Amino acid sequence: MAQLLELDAEVFASWLAELTGLLAERTDTDPARILDLGSGSGTGSLALARQFPAAQVTAVDLSAQMLHRLRKQAAAHGVSDRISTLAANLDEPWTGISAGPYDLVWAAAFLHHVADPARTFARAFEQLRPGGLLAVTEMDFFPRFLPEDAGVGRPGLEARLHAATNTRPPHEWTGRLEDAGFTVDKRDFEIRIRHAQAVPALNDHAQTCLAKLRSHAADALDADDLLALDALLDKTQPHGIARRNDLSVTTTRTAWIARRP
Repeated sequence: MAQLLELDAEVFASWLAELTGLLAERTDTDPARILDLGSGSGTGSLALARQFPAAQVTAVDLSAQMLHRLRKQAAAHGVSDRISTLAANLDEPWTGISAGPYDLVWAAAFLHHVADPARTFARAFEQLRPGGLLAVTEMDFFPRFLPEDAGVGRPGLEARLHAATNTRPPHEWTGRLEDAGFTVDKRDFEIRIRHAQAVPALNDHAQTCLAKLRSHAADALDADDLLALDALLDKTQPHGIARRNDLSVTTTRTAWIARRP
């Protein structure tokens, strides 16, 4: 998962810059204190540190391994002095988190993991100063990478893989955010990155994402599609995902920018 998050950060760096730039436009003052909930390996923390060079970021996650990777990434990017980490279970009382007020709270692809999202929103509201922002993001589903005809198996393989494995309804946080007292602006982003615009990590990201979907597809696709997918995931094959030069990225992501009045 850490590898997937870090590859995602590389491939979608321009989208992260766009989103944090939007937050910069919405803040009524440059954030000095930022809280990153469910930080993982630091995708959000690093993007926020880049966007807000005067801010101190507190990254909170349950996984000590993720936080270790985050500290290594922070050191590599020269921001160790501005990112601190805290190992904590956010379903438990937030006694270990430094008291607010914070100017910005960030929760990326995290809220669907907590036991009680309404309680988490209420706690975030308490930690923010009046006028402070809570940014919540969700990846609607895995990106698509392949052309319609991938040259292996029948055309439309990736579409069938997504149809078979994308069985959960999209996340929707607007009502719960409003119930917690926030004013909410929901934004839907359509992201399209052509191969010529992509970073070198694209092939590794596609390989990792499609391998993860393959692990859930054994009983969802027919035998011919599974064989074709396995061939595409074979790193020794010239038409395999790892070696292709025709990959692109198409996906959608949703963000909620919530303000404490």
